[in-house]
Amino acid sequence: MKQHHLIAALLTGMFCASQAQAEMAIAADLGTTGIGAHLSVPLQSNLNARFGVGFLNYSYDSSTDDVDYKLKLKLRTFDALLDYFPMDGAFRVSAGVVYNGNKIDAKGKPNKSGSYTLNGHTYTAASAGQLDGTIDFRKVAPYIGIGWGNSVKEAGWGISSDIGVLLQGSPKTSLRNTGCDPLVCAALKTDVAAENDKLADKVKDFKAYPVLRISASYRF
Repeated sequence: MKQHHLIAALLTGMFCASQAQAEMAIAADLGTTGIGAHLSVPLQSNLNARFGVGFLNYSYDSSTDDVDYKLKLKLRTFDALLDYFPMDGAFRVSAGVVYNGNKIDAKGKPNKSGSYTLNGHTYTAASAGQLDGTIDFRKVAPYIGIGWGNSVKEAGWGISSDIGVLLQGSPKTSLRNTGCDPLVCAALKTDVAAENDKLADKVKDFKAYPVLRISASYRF
């Protein structure tokens, strides 16, 4: 429910800002937050409000010491930012709050012999069933960064960029197996929990997500 309230607040802010200010700008983005868009409106001569979204799906392979995984990164962000221009130029300092819907879906892959090794124990893929997991992050996260470009300063087209960090906290991992042989399910429960600890250790440094983004904007 909190997620829905945050999204509603962001959309309300975008609407109210656009009604209050005529010199708004829209931008199309590409970067580590995926493909997205932002709306910027001036609040003062050196302060803008910016509201945006970003999304992308990306698949890749990774592994722990025991298990190979097929990972699918799902980027989903909604942000509300303030851009401050300390020298009344193009350089800006940005900060704000982000609804962080980013997550990673993990699917375990049997090794070449058609088996899994979990916590030092080997199981055939047929007896172990499917190994699936999720890597999730804090849903509401602060953002800080710097950038270049003031899209609302002059009418027409412009280019801007962002360099920052999304402070999304420690990842939460959840690993489970389905379709296991009833004779091995009890033993698997303990070994899957041990593998989940290894997966958590693998991603423990993902507390801060780097944001690199370039945008093409147009001010009406």
